[in-house]
Amino acid sequence: MKTFQKIAIPFSLGVLGLLVLSSCSVGIPKGATAVQNFNADRYLGTWYEIARFDYKFEKDMDNVTATYSKNPDGTIKVDNKGYNYVKKEWKQSVGEARFVNKETEARLKVSFFKPIWAGYNVVDIDDNYQYALVMGNNLKYLWILSRTKELPESIRQRFLEKAKRVGYKTDELIWVKHN
Repeated sequence: MKTFQKIAIPFSLGVLGLLVLSSCSVGIPKGATAVQNFNADRYLGTWYEIARFDYKFEKDMDNVTATYSKNPDGTIKVDNKGYNYVKKEWKQSVGEARFVNKETEARLKVSFFKPIWAGYNVVDIDDNYQYALVMGNNLKYLWILSRTKELPESIRQRFLEKAKRVGYKTDELIWVKHN
């Protein structure tokens, strides 16, 4: 019996550790490529969330914005705000983002609950840094962002087509209200 415990307990802890680590993935969906020659300084500032998938952290949220700024240590401060229209209250979540490889590749990892990190991959952005398509580490996370509360139809179609090619079910997107 003691031999079984000597094997079972470390094995169970190892499996548990692997499960925890796999939930902290900072990958990029298969078929997606992060923007190269990315200019992090141009990306800083406030973005309006135009569309997203429904997930627990942003459930029932409208008027969602994300503001990015540089921290003194070179990491990026992520300040997300939104209005929960069911609870009738503003919510805010502040986190940190770091580049996965180099600053000129738009592959980042973001954490709001350290030590858990998730992928944040800018896969499309217009030349003027006004509109961005962001994918998480898997097909459950997708955001369409804009510097204004509106998105031109041509950009909307471009982003939706790119997301569909990667495998996202874009008909399940929530189009965020800003009022």
